[in-house]
Parts: sequence; C-alpha cells; structure tokens
Amino acid sequence: MKPGNRYLACALALALLSVTAWGITPPVSATGNSLPAAASQKKKPRIKYYRLNANQTLHVRIGQTIRSDTARVGDTFTTTVVDPVYSANGVELIPQGSVVTGRVTSVLKAKKDGKPGAMDVAFFKLRLPNGRSTAINGSLTDLSSGSTSSDNEGGASAKKMSKRNVKFIGGGAAGGAMIGALAGGGKGAAIGAAIGAGAGFIGKKFRKGDEAKVNEGTEFGVILNQSVALPAYRPT
Repeated sequence: MKPGNRYLACALALALLSVTAWGITPPVSATGNSLPAAASQKKKPRIKYYRLNANQTLHVRIGQTIRSDTARVGDTFTTTVVDPVYSANGVELIPQGSVVTGRVTSVLKAKKDGKPGAMDVAFFKLRLPNGRSTAINGSLTDLSSGSTSSDNEGGASAKKMSKRNVKFIGGGAAGGAMIGALAGGGKGAAIGAAIGAGAGFIGKKFRKGDEAKVNEGTEFGVILNQSVALPAYRPT
C-alpha cells in the first residue's frame, strides 16, 4: 500500500473508532438526511392555567382541634376542602378532599377579667389529591357572603359581616369558639358568628374568659388574598 493511502486509511479508522466510542449516532430523517438534535425530540404539550382571583372563598373543614390555651405561634394545622372549586368557565381546579394548611400567627389566652382567648390564623399551602402543591395567601373568613355559624358536627350557615380581619374567639357554646373580632366596647365583648352557639353569647361580659377552642370537624372559609393560577385538575 502506498504511504499516502496508508495514512488515509488510518485516519478513517480513527474517526470511526471515535464515533463508536462516544456512541454518536446522528439523527436521520425519512429521506436519509441528518436532522438537528432538537428536531428529533418531541415537544411537550403546553399546560393551560386558569386563574382563581383574590376574594375567592374556599369552604374547608378543620382536621384537628386547636385552642388558645395550648396553641403557640407557628403551630400548623390542616383543613380539607369540602366543596370543589371551578374556574369561571366550569373547569375543576380544586377538587373535594384537597388539603389547605394553616398556621397560627398570634395567640391570646383567656384572662381572669373576662377577656376571652383568641387566635389569629393564616393559610399558606394548597395540596391537591394528585400530589400537586402550590403556595397560597389566605385568611380566615365566613362562608358565602357573611359570617359563618358552624356546629361541631360541621353544619354551617351565614350572616352578613366583613370578610377579613377576623379570628377565632372564645365564648361559643360548650367551650367552643366564635369567628369574629374583639369589640372595642366592654370587657369580653365580641362580634362575629358563634360556632355552636346562639347570639346570646355575643356582647356578654364573662366572669371568666373562655378559651377559643376550634373543634375538629368545624367548617369555615378561607379567603384568598392573592390570585392563584392552577391547571385543570387531573387525577394521577
């Protein structure tokens, strides 16, 4: 073999070995022409998101009992979504059984002067049954358009009042709690909806303040302070 041909054969052999060693197989089209790497990959379908606007209220049920004499700031608790939530055009975004996690943000224990215990809470996470989680910014509120009365078995009704700046307050029936705000009037006065109690508890002075106790199974509302974008819900 001539020296020139020998060198050419060696170069071709080395090139072939390099391609084999690195596993390089250029993509080939149906016509036999090489294709760019990006063109050989399938494009993932684009996920469509729907917006839940601020002021949307979620109907939830608390999963454990919390009370002002034992709770601490930073304690977390979970609630379960009772009613599914849909987009404006009827697409299910948050199914029944989704979990909304809350956090205690302030605690006031009951005092001997008749001032009831109180707890402020906030809601920060939503987890769907398919495992998808998203951050939310939510506050305690009533159900529907007004203040919510809810018994320990989970029944609920509503009355008109402000939707925000409310808390759990001691003074409900059987040591329960009210959803409302501490009034600026006399000691122990409160405004809001009694959870498991009649209106006679509101505005009454107590000899001894009652602790705020929110029993497991109590239903109330979580109002969104900021909008949330979610895709259509799909079970796993």
